[in-house]
Amino acid sequence: MSATFPAKPRIAIVGAGALGCYYGARLAKAGNEVHFLVRSGRAAIVARGIRVKTPAERFHLKKVLAHATAEDIGPCDLVIVSVKATANAALARILPPLIGPNTLVLTLQNGLGVEEPVAEVVGGERVLGAICFVGVTRTAPGVVTCAFPGLVMLGEFGRPAQSRTRDVAARFEAAGVKCEAQDNLEELRWKKLVWNVPFNGLAIAAGGVTTDVIMADEGLRTLVRRLMEEILEAAAKFGHAIPRSFMDLQFERTTKLGRYQPSSLIDFREGRAIELEEIWGEPVRRAKSVGVPVPRLEMLYWLIKRALAARPAGKKR
Repeated sequence: MSATFPAKPRIAIVGAGALGCYYGARLAKAGNEVHFLVRSGRAAIVARGIRVKTPAERFHLKKVLAHATAEDIGPCDLVIVSVKATANAALARILPPLIGPNTLVLTLQNGLGVEEPVAEVVGGERVLGAICFVGVTRTAPGVVTCAFPGLVMLGEFGRPAQSRTRDVAARFEAAGVKCEAQDNLEELRWKKLVWNVPFNGLAIAAGGVTTDVIMADEGLRTLVRRLMEEILEAAAKFGHAIPRSFMDLQFERTTKLGRYQPSSLIDFREGRAIELEEIWGEPVRRAKSVGVPVPRLEMLYWLIKRALAARPAGKKR
């Protein structure tokens, strides 16, 4: 495979949810050839394009290259996987038609162990992963609101950053997305869990609450911090020393989100599958494997599992 990324890449976005629409629209607006693989809402996106609203701007991507199948798109230079990890079983069918000799596959999925399913399909040497510190919501097909643009941190699967990693990061930067290439992707995954575990989890377990409610409740805020501390302790056992100041940064960022619905809460309310194992189950198992007790995380994992089981039959998709 080539070690460099082409100056004019052909990009495929697998999934037109909040992240796929937001980053795909930004990349297209910056002049890249971006193709969207859309499972639902394709007619609306073709007819009305993609609309993006951020604290600093609004823009409308009128012409969107939206496709129903990967075969319609064909091989690309960069494939960005923005579907939920719960849909990974379909990757064996979706990804092969998008792969050429030098294709890179970047997964934006949350949780631990999400690069492995991609690597099984396309080969680990192609795989990159990214952690998106962002607050973005899809309100309708092709309509997204970004409350907190944040940043993207990306790395290679099982390798330090390469020149191609920095080239991909530069492509995001040119599209108006703050992006950094990092050497330790696994550490980035643990860092993202510091926010995802408590806020996505408690939003569901506390009865369907938004982040402002969690931040305003002293008991929930304390539980958030304790959950964060358990993640830091587990990460340290795997050689990832995340400073405690990183927890404070998450509180600062969350305050700026206001009345924000974490993505897992939205999926839970709409009856969709959530990344139960990737965000809560796998961290529990990995912590136990190195002898780190995570009682609060384990309890949260089981509470979410019970909440999922208690959903009405029509909402257990």
